[in-house]
Amino acid sequence: MIRERVHLKFSNSFITYMLLDNDCMRKKRVIILGAAGRDFHNFNVLFRDNAEYEIVAFTANQIPYISGKDYPGVLSGRLYQKGIHIYDESELPSLIKRLSADICVMSYSDQPNEEVMQKSSLVNSCGADFWLVSPEHTYIKSKKPVIAVCAVRTGCGKSQTSRYILGLLKKQGVRAVAVRHPMPYGILKDEIVERFATLKDLDKYKTTVEEREDYEPHIKRGFVVYAGVDYEKILRRAEKEADVVLWDGGNNDASFFKPDLLITVIDPLRAGDELTYYPGETVARMADVLLINKVNSATKKEIDKVVKDLKAINPKAQIIKANSEVSVKDGSSVRGKKVLVIEDGPTITHGGMMFGAGTVAAKKYHVGSVVDAKKYAVGEIKKTYEKYKRLGRELPAVGYSKKEKQDLETTINRAECDVVLSATPTDLNNIVKVNKPVIQVSYELEPIGKGLDSIINKFIRENVK
Repeated sequence: MIRERVHLKFSNSFITYMLLDNDCMRKKRVIILGAAGRDFHNFNVLFRDNAEYEIVAFTANQIPYISGKDYPGVLSGRLYQKGIHIYDESELPSLIKRLSADICVMSYSDQPNEEVMQKSSLVNSCGADFWLVSPEHTYIKSKKPVIAVCAVRTGCGKSQTSRYILGLLKKQGVRAVAVRHPMPYGILKDEIVERFATLKDLDKYKTTVEEREDYEPHIKRGFVVYAGVDYEKILRRAEKEADVVLWDGGNNDASFFKPDLLITVIDPLRAGDELTYYPGETVARMADVLLINKVNSATKKEIDKVVKDLKAINPKAQIIKANSEVSVKDGSSVRGKKVLVIEDGPTITHGGMMFGAGTVAAKKYHVGSVVDAKKYAVGEIKKTYEKYKRLGRELPAVGYSKKEKQDLETTINRAECDVVLSATPTDLNNIVKVNKPVIQVSYELEPIGKGLDSIINKFIRENVK
């Protein structure tokens, strides 16, 4: 960089200053690395109206069918009236060079620490800086008290924890609204603010299987759920009908809203992940309450390992343990039968779990055998098995597109079994036409002791007027 030193004489002394060349004065050019969620939020709160930076691209990873779209002008603001293009993250090295990017901002979650640093090394080697943004810099402050439920990994049990807390609030006569981590996988300009109060709203917004898995259980219990793209607007809408806003987190991401109480859920079946995933370790370190779920399925060694790790990184947090109770209405409907097990999609794909509640239920209710779903997979479902090679006999309930839903239906109907044991939280019969009985698996949080109840009741006394 060329700098010219200029001296001006003033009152018998010299003032020295630097004249920087034009390159130094230009805006910093930024690529935001994302997965249609945290990336859009980081843009909205940090960069949308910030004239010091120029966002030259988004990239997409983890979630299919995102790359190739534009973040639309109606959302991107006056500085980006034509919108911003979203590329596949595989193009990142060439994008950095071609777009003369100065900075790449990591803006998605559930990543092993090693892979995050590998991305940093890649970005740095291409000549750009690599940013990890603190949650503090992206919080939106609510006018109402906020409880945030986060986790160290996908599939720890955030949603069942959120359901339990919402139930406690309802018992105390507190109006609560759930705001869900974003999953804007459709037409973004139509998803700025989404309000789900009835099951018909799931069809209204053309939700994916993954969205239904998270919204439907709340709706069935009589709670309103908000989601979308612009979380400032979402929060202001939610505040109008709530005494308490509950952030129901996604993946292991941090809350978008500044929490008055942060509860982070940990899964002992993946003991050690609390120290090795981004930003899961971050939300574990920040938590007021650390909730170790699934202790009824874990070994003492796994639980002890998690407790030791948590005390080392966050000794001030209160540690609570809970069971995740798995059940079906009629155990005889699956006992001794040949079953196809369907699991929550994200939990066993990018969440990394080797099995989910469906497998637990199959064992608990003594099914005869579990068929290997891979043998029957077609189209996009077959590609999912090819991408996540460690998947076992279970069928992940993926349905980000109409084609995936069709292939999910075909795969289920091709399976040679007596019954489908479905542990996806949504009712599959509302999504696909299945040619065999579907038995729904439920799983609910059962805290050990009264610790969580006491914490929520204290929160109500101190924060709800």
